[in-house]
Amino acid sequence: MEHRPLSELSHVADLQVPDDVKAPVLSKRERLDRWIELLERAPDRELKTLDEIEWKPRAQRLALRADGSALTVAYADPVLRRAGLRSDTFGDAVDFFQISEHDAHIVLCSCHGGEAMRADEAARRVRGIRSPSLWALYFGWFR
Repeated sequence: MEHRPLSELSHVADLQVPDDVKAPVLSKRERLDRWIELLERAPDRELKTLDEIEWKPRAQRLALRADGSALTVAYADPVLRRAGLRSDTFGDAVDFFQISEHDAHIVLCSCHGGEAMRADEAARRVRGIRSPSLWALYFGWFR
C-alpha cells in the first residue's frame, strides 16, 4: 500500500466529507489518549521505529515515516483522521498531537527503542509526553 497525504490525493479523486459528518474536536489530551488507547489494543504488537530522527535534515525529518510504526497505528484510526491527522509522517504527527519534535523523537526514534518496540512501550512513552510531570516515573530522569 502506498501512503500519500490527502493534499496529493485531491488531484486523483474528488475527496469530500458529507455535510452531516463533522470532524470531532479533540483536545491535545484527548488526541494523545486516543493514540494510547489504540496502541494498547494490541500491546504485544511489534512496531517499527523511525531511523535516527535527530540526524536527518529538517525537511527529511518531517517527511519521515515507516510502515507498521506507532504513527501508522494512529493514522489507521478514522477518529484521528477525521479530527485532522493528515498522514503518518513525523511532521504531521508533531503538528496534530501538538508535541515538540523532541517529545516525538523520544516516542518514535530507533535510538530509544532499536529497530522495533512493542506497542505497550510506545503507549507508555506517549503517556509520558502527555503528562510531563510523570517523566521521572517512566524514564528515571527529569525534563
